[in-house]
Amino acid sequence: MIVMAYIMFRATGRHTFNLVRWLGDFALFTGRSFLSALGSRKLGRRLLRSVYEQGVLCVPVIVIVGVFTGLVLGLQGYYVLNRFGSAGLLGTLVSLSIVRELGPVLAALMLVGQAGSALAAELGIQRNTEQIAALETMGVSSHAYLVAPRLIASVFVYPLQTALFCTVGLWGGSLSGSMLLGLEPGVYWSAVERSVEPRDLRECFIKAATFGLLTIGLCAYHGFNAHRRTTDSGARAVSASTTRAVVLSSIIVLAADYVITSFMI
Repeated sequence: MIVMAYIMFRATGRHTFNLVRWLGDFALFTGRSFLSALGSRKLGRRLLRSVYEQGVLCVPVIVIVGVFTGLVLGLQGYYVLNRFGSAGLLGTLVSLSIVRELGPVLAALMLVGQAGSALAAELGIQRNTEQIAALETMGVSSHAYLVAPRLIASVFVYPLQTALFCTVGLWGGSLSGSMLLGLEPGVYWSAVERSVEPRDLRECFIKAATFGLLTIGLCAYHGFNAHRRTTDSGARAVSASTTRAVVLSSIIVLAADYVITSFMI
């Protein structure tokens, strides 16, 4: 028993130390990337490209997922509320569920799956082919050139994508409840107008900006440091880093959502 306890205690301590070291390394990476943008030249062009990658290219998946989220939520919500004679509250249910929770979370997960994974793979390949080393050899800050524009863009693009997701989701709920199930459109939209308050929108956009910074930072970190993996190398290191970035980003979105919701409530 003493030996087992010693082994467990030692393993726990080792994992805790590795976690703290990783968090510190990630914080330094993110801070260095932001600070490097201050003296960067031609940041605007790279920023526009990052906005295009995270914004324009991800609009189709945001719209599709938002529509079906609203449709399913309106359908399920109508049947649940109708059991209690409260079908008129469907707009309240759909709007608060999407604006406060589903909108920022699902939009962030979709952006991680498309823009985040592409970023991690791109940086991993650039590290694997020594393109990042070539930039640093020429005196170009790789953080400023490759990472900073993505981080800055995420703070603005994620809230915009979340707003689009919420708008499309509300229309999906209206389509499901009003056109398919017979609820009066005026009843639905009046409930939406009464239920959504400025604090709900503030919470929604705070979550979206936080998710954007955390997820894009994590994906950039794992892709940028793909060469530091000791168990894999080459293409397998890029693949493993990309997978780990997407999984950890998805987990951190849910964890951060709980923490922010706890503080906002």
